[in-house]
Amino acid sequence: MAKIQTSLRIEEKSLKEAKVILNSLGMNFSEAVNVFTSMVVQTKGLPFEVKIPNKLTSKVIQEAKLGVNVDEFSVDEIR
Repeated sequence: MAKIQTSLRIEEKSLKEAKVILNSLGMNFSEAVNVFTSMVVQTKGLPFEVKIPNKLTSKVIQEAKLGVNVDEFSVDEIR
């Protein structure tokens, strides 16, 4: 299949972080975008759920951002 070149506007910090993560997975940014694009085509939409959080979820997210009602825990505790 023919490939075309395109451009994206992405926040620099996010792109740098994404590249580090993708590199650890053995892929580059272009490969990841191709995987995402293939999944959009395959699922005929976004390949993940996108929805507006309910009131309780919004409250919990806001509290977490403010550091309210957040307990210290280790990764081992949630495995």
